[in-house]
Amino acid sequence: MNGFVRNMKCSDLDVWIVEAVQRSDILSISSLLVCHVCKLLLAPRFQPSILPSSPSSFVSPKPLKDRFVPGCSRVEQISFTESENSLIEALLGIQGRGRSSSPQQLNAVERAVQVLERLGGVPDPTNSNLIEGRWQLIFTTRPGAASPIQRTFVGVDFFSVFQEVYLRTNDPRVCNIVSFSDAIGELKVEAAASIEDGKRILFRFDRAAFSFKFLPFKVPYPVPFKLLGDEAKGWLDTTYLSNSGNLRISRGNKGTTFVLQKQTEPRQKLLTAISSGKGINEAIDELISLKQNSGQEEPELEEGEWQMLWNSQTVTDSWIENAVNGLMGKQIIRKDGRIKVLVDILLGLKFSMTGNFVKTGSRLYDVTMDDAAIIGGPFGYPLEVKNNFILELLYSDEKLRVSRGYNNILFVHVRTDALR
Repeated sequence: MNGFVRNMKCSDLDVWIVEAVQRSDILSISSLLVCHVCKLLLAPRFQPSILPSSPSSFVSPKPLKDRFVPGCSRVEQISFTESENSLIEALLGIQGRGRSSSPQQLNAVERAVQVLERLGGVPDPTNSNLIEGRWQLIFTTRPGAASPIQRTFVGVDFFSVFQEVYLRTNDPRVCNIVSFSDAIGELKVEAAASIEDGKRILFRFDRAAFSFKFLPFKVPYPVPFKLLGDEAKGWLDTTYLSNSGNLRISRGNKGTTFVLQKQTEPRQKLLTAISSGKGINEAIDELISLKQNSGQEEPELEEGEWQMLWNSQTVTDSWIENAVNGLMGKQIIRKDGRIKVLVDILLGLKFSMTGNFVKTGSRLYDVTMDDAAIIGGPFGYPLEVKNNFILELLYSDEKLRVSRGYNNILFVHVRTDALR
């Protein structure tokens, strides 16, 4: 990605920016302007942490649980309705705000979105104070008109994307913000806004600027918004606004669907931290502590297929050692106390290792892995490797699991099957 950005010519970027403005695509413009920051500031060593291949999604039918989000000095409780919770569950594990998602995941999200849109939420959302404030972009679809730059940069988890909506001021505005990092700063693309009806906001792009932490002034970007006339205009419909004011679904004039939240729940924060490679341990600590304080039942080792997303151990040069220790691949848990680790190698070859687990105490399991082989179609080549360790469940629900395993390594797994 970095090589692609560094090889871009400024003239190419200017042309793409003008084309994006002509399409009235506020997110596309934000993404295009990111290119200049990347070209100037991203060193070759920058490699955002990317999750493994997208898992299949499912919607949990279990009763609603409250989510907890800590504030600066207190813990604020945020509750979702059952239908809202279905959308949150469908979004868990999706990478790149929807860019790297399977057809099953997209279908699950679309179904959940349609359910909420039929319910309606807050009537006339543009006339409600709940729409005001700073929203984080969680998911967006990619219409055919989206530019390659939008698809590339809005889908990069290393950047955070926000939208600010302020309609009840002397200067009503909708602003899109791309936050590069706490050390670098952000890009803000602004549009003058007005309310057309209870759902629709009209906007016109009029300015954009970089705010760098290392400069005492803003750096304007020379986009000729005023010269574009009506082609700098667009609209945004809010098709669902939650009664809590924390969840919003909007659709743009080019057919793009957006899911935004004012505050994300602890599981979402952890997955975002894993994607960006920042604040992972802090997100794990928050999730575990809030789970313990919620008074919920002791977690059990859930059956199903679990993809390893992150671990606290740096992988070694030996892929066999990594696979045996669970540092890669998928873990399959069965009701009968059987466990399997499955790792795709190459050319259809897989590493398979099976064993069993026994619960030995609160949150503790004794795991023995003693049957390993290289599998290729109907054939297998046995390997003389064994492993025995204590697995401690730190957090577990039907979609996400945090555990401590071999050599006290921390693991985060996300469920990839659709048994529930």
